Amino acid sequence: MLSEPRADGEAISLAALTADPYPIYRRLRRDAPVAWVPAANRYLVTRHADIVQLERQPEIFSAAETQSLMIRVMGPTLLRKDGAAHRRERMACEPALRPPAIKNRWTGEFQAIVDRLIDGFIAEGHADLFDRFAAPCAALALGRLLGLYNTPADDLRRWSQALIDGTGNYGNDPEIWARADAAAAEVDAAIDDITPYLRAHPDESVISCMLNASDPLSRDEIRGNVKVFIGGGLNEPRDAIAVGAYALMAFPEQRALVEADPTLWRAAFEETVRWVAPIGMYPRQVTRATELGGTRLPEGARLGVVLASANSDEAVFDDPDRFDIRRPKKPHLAFGGGPHFCLGIWASRVMVGDIALPTLFRRLKNLRLSGDEVRWSGWVFRGPVNLPAAWDV
Repeated sequence: MLSEPRADGEAISLAALTADPYPIYRRLRRDAPVAWVPAANRYLVTRHADIVQLERQPEIFSAAETQSLMIRVMGPTLLRKDGAAHRRERMACEPALRPPAIKNRWTGEFQAIVDRLIDGFIAEGHADLFDRFAAPCAALALGRLLGLYNTPADDLRRWSQALIDGTGNYGNDPEIWARADAAAAEVDAAIDDITPYLRAHPDESVISCMLNASDPLSRDEIRGNVKVFIGGGLNEPRDAIAVGAYALMAFPEQRALVEADPTLWRAAFEETVRWVAPIGMYPRQVTRATELGGTRLPEGARLGVVLASANSDEAVFDDPDRFDIRRPKKPHLAFGGGPHFCLGIWASRVMVGDIALPTLFRRLKNLRLSGDEVRWSGWVFRGPVNLPAAWDV
């Protein structure tokens, strides 16, 4: 059992956050909603209302953090830019990820990926659905969306984990830096390899859109932004699939609801990402002295915007620790907010909520947890690291 932290955050360790951050967030929301946490070298912002406020004031709470771990690992990216620079790069990526493109170009590919994966293990009657389904599903779909047709799914999985570990390396572990740097170099090589093909054969992929935008992105801009997509764009849908599958196996009354009324699958997805936010935290930096949540913040203060805590805020969500797809609709923050809200929101909703989870439960009869322990990890990004399951053959 984790010990409760002191309200000022001094006692909070990265290990405790990684093991289970939710008791810590509960205490901080109550006692110190904007708390200095030395282990993370930043103030953690944990209340829903404060996060909504800061996202409405990007001129004060800037995404362009100095000495950013993301920039250290990936180079400059649209996620660490504000204003016109951010809009330019975002607009170059958007055509591949807008709802019409997802519906007309990618939905069929997502369904084919899901069915092909299930075909590969359905006869076995048991599997680790994290390793055999959630992770490869996210990797294969991302490779197609990005246009990295030359890249094996296993490489994308390895790169994603290494890059995300680097962007969350608040403990300054040199081994993590080494893996992240190696992955970044391999990503650059894969982009350079596919670029001539996409210049000659433009399509609806993200890299093609960046290359062929009305204001095309530079080589370095494309490299940095592809690394962002490989990091968050793989881990987030992977963890949403795993969390959603776990929840529906663990809470049979919730599963019965979606099986009786398939129109509730999208609600099941939204509750999944509220219940365990795949993006647990992202950084911001204060551009001038200000106040947030009753705390005075000096110019340059680093913030950790804790979406996972906002999505469990008792002031917004009744009984927030309960998984409930019939929960009254409230504005969760799983995809962030403001100018930087997640570009992959529409792809994730379709791939996870409309295709991956419904197909998994439709095709695997009497799908159930196998009885082995399901292990969880993470706070910057959080989800199961295994998902042992069984079904009738």
